Amino acid sequence: MIIATKAGFTRSGPNDWRAVGRPEYLRQQVELSLRHLGLDRIPLLQLHRIDPKVPLADQVGELKLLQDEGKIGLIGLSEVDVDELKEAQKTATIASVQNLYNLTNRKSEALLDFVEANDIAFVPWFPLATGKLAEPGGPLGSIVKRLGVSGSQLALAWLLQRSPVMLPIPGTSSVDHLEDNIAAAGVKLSADDVEALSTVRS
Repeated sequence: MIIATKAGFTRSGPNDWRAVGRPEYLRQQVELSLRHLGLDRIPLLQLHRIDPKVPLADQVGELKLLQDEGKIGLIGLSEVDVDELKEAQKTATIASVQNLYNLTNRKSEALLDFVEANDIAFVPWFPLATGKLAEPGGPLGSIVKRLGVSGSQLALAWLLQRSPVMLPIPGTSSVDHLEDNIAAAGVKLSADDVEALSTVRS
């Protein structure tokens, strides 16, 4: 288990989220996270979003300073593309990226291929997103029925077989749901299943 958190986002009001990458703000957020989590060091700190108003080197550079001070273990990024990741790598070693990615949203496919080739962890958020796809008669319905699994298990199994650097973070609010998600690690998909799932679109 690894504790991870983020910094670099602020909420000004309902549905009003803004990237804030000023070095002093990032430092403040890390210090507050250390206090709230009761830690001396955050194992993984991810830049929540790149602030377009602040040079990326300044944002990642502050995280590198915090890392050198022992307050951060590993540095990650969130919602970036390949070029942004490469730019950030000029300032610090990037251990992970966290982007929206699931069966119905593959916009980060190129990034996933890049991080896999460079041994960087890929953390897909909102990894399930099956919904009506897994219902009887839906694109995933026949596979769900044949394998005797839930739609969420199928989605997680596909992610886990998609890449060895994949680290899904499905949310849960109950022990039953948690156990259901964990069981997905034991679901084995055939090459035909993977191919069929890889062509699914909402």
